[in-house]
This record gives sequence, structure tokens and C-alpha cells, in this order.
Amino acid sequence: MSDNHPKTKQTKAAAAEDLLRHLQPLESGRGVLDALVEMIEAANLQVGDRLPPEVELARRLNVGRSTIREALKAWQGMGIVVRNKGAGTTLAAEISTSSIRIPLTLKVEAESLLRTHAVRRPLEVEAVRIATRLATDQQRKVITARMAELIAVYEANEDWRPADARFHSAIYEASGNPLFQQLISQIHGAFHDIYKTPFGTPHLGQASIPLHRPLAEAITAGDVDTAARLSAEISDIVEQEVLEVMKGQKRD
Repeated sequence: MSDNHPKTKQTKAAAAEDLLRHLQPLESGRGVLDALVEMIEAANLQVGDRLPPEVELARRLNVGRSTIREALKAWQGMGIVVRNKGAGTTLAAEISTSSIRIPLTLKVEAESLLRTHAVRRPLEVEAVRIATRLATDQQRKVITARMAELIAVYEANEDWRPADARFHSAIYEASGNPLFQQLISQIHGAFHDIYKTPFGTPHLGQASIPLHRPLAEAITAGDVDTAARLSAEISDIVEQEVLEVMKGQKRD
């Protein structure tokens, strides 16, 4: 009997629910996702298999249904599951421990971030191109100011992430197209709603911060090609850091 046979899927779903009984009660959305990863791997759920109902997950894990809903919503945004009203939640991406040298939860995080990053990268580059062409003098001043703020916070060894968000927001605004900011914010938020600090470190992408100065300078100078190249390089650095985590070479 194949894994796609209805009876096989029902058996897997029942096994997944049974495994929930052995998981400890949780207090956070991140803990819920860790528990779900453990359940999926132990039950050998495959792409297309259905997860237990939200109400059952909430009861077994001793959390509110809203916590389950937000966790699954984050996973949906990362392309891990598909949620259909009335049809439940099904697995949309493979979750397997085969051939990995890092914990399964880190592997899921890394793969999810790479998927969202692959969509975000071309949007970021195009927003930079348009902003470089269309930014007003005032918008260029704001971009420069936001860059100076970011570099100052970074050099002070403080949390630079809010300043980084403000810098990129200034670029999106200068593009004149609010859809860039909306789409990128949704993609970014889908991951960080649950994973506040990817891989347990708040510094993912920190190596790219020095490139933000020449990026701002290229934008204010109207140098479209240089600005686009630097934007792509910043994205490449982040992607490389994620790949290093997946290879078990980098953990802060």
C-alpha cells in the first residue's frame, strides 16, 4: 500500500496525534514549532500528509488555540504547510533528519529562511534600482541619515536590527511603490513572527552591515548598477551565512 493511499494517510494522522501525548506542555509559539517538528519527524509525515487538527494540537500541547494558529500561520508563510479552511493543515515541505549535521529544528529554520530569502532578494534589488532612479533630494537625505544611524549602532555593538529595518524602509519609500515594502515586510514577518532570533542568534547578516554605507552612497549618487550590485551582495552574504549554519559550520 502506497503512502498516498487514504488509509495510509489516516494511519499516519492517527500516529501523529498519538505522539502528541508524549510531548511536554509548552508556553511559547517557538516551543510549539519545535514540538511539531518532533511530531512530524517521529510520525514520518510526508508532503501532502495532514497534521492533527488545531484543537487537538492545542489540547495535547496545553496551549491556547490562538498560539497553535499563529505558529501554523508562520509555517504557512514559510511554505512549510498549506492551510485550507475546512480541509485542515497539510505538510507542503519535506522535513527529514537524513544527511544533516545540525539539529532538525535548525534545519527547518534554515530551509525556511532560504525559501523566503529567495523571494525577497529580487524584490530588494529591484526596489533599490527604482529608488536610485527616482528618489527625491529629501529622500536621499533620509537614506543617508538612516545609514549613518545604522553604522553608528553597529559600531557601538548594539542591536542594529531596528536601524537596519528603518534604513531599508527608507529605500522602499523612495521607490515610490508601497507594494515593495508590503511584500517584503510580509515575507520578513512570516519568518520572524516566530523565529525572533534565527538559529538562536540575533546577528544573522551582521557581516553585511559595512556594505550599507556604499549602498547608501550609490543610491544618493544615482549609480543604479552599483546600488543594485551592492544590494545583491548583501543578500548573498545573508544566504551564505544560512548555508553555513545548514552545514553545521556556524553557530553563534
